[in-house]
Amino acid sequence: RGVGLPVAEVHGARSKAHMADSAVTIRTKKFVTNRLLQRKQFVCEVIHPGLAGVSKNDLKEKLSKMYKVADPSCVLLYGFKVAFGGGRSTGFGLIYDSLPAAKKYTPMYLLTRFGMGKAKTTARKQRKERKNRMKKIRGIKKSKVGS
Repeated sequence: RGVGLPVAEVHGARSKAHMADSAVTIRTKKFVTNRLLQRKQFVCEVIHPGLAGVSKNDLKEKLSKMYKVADPSCVLLYGFKVAFGGGRSTGFGLIYDSLPAAKKYTPMYLLTRFGMGKAKTTARKQRKERKNRMKKIRGIKKSKVGS
């Protein structure tokens, strides 16, 4: 029951480390070159001891240097989860050959998340309420309900 185990120092001073100062290691696993979708896809493992997490922009820049990508916006990273106990995160990465290929083959919700696409204009609840109001009315009055 934990007898003889060292107790962690609770009152110790914590230093805020950035990616430049600390040793952050990026590993890519399950690397696949997908010619049909004009991309390279991989599982990205980030080892960051002493840090809560690493920003995706820093990871994007480091990966674009590692794989010699001309435009860092062609590198898309998402789905990062920090492992239990911290110090390690795992996520998914895509490196597209070009920006038009990224816009063509990436799902719209991801493009919206990365700032490359536009979100739907009206809220989902508003669309549903409009649809249900339209169900109650017949004929040309439906067009008045929509506006």
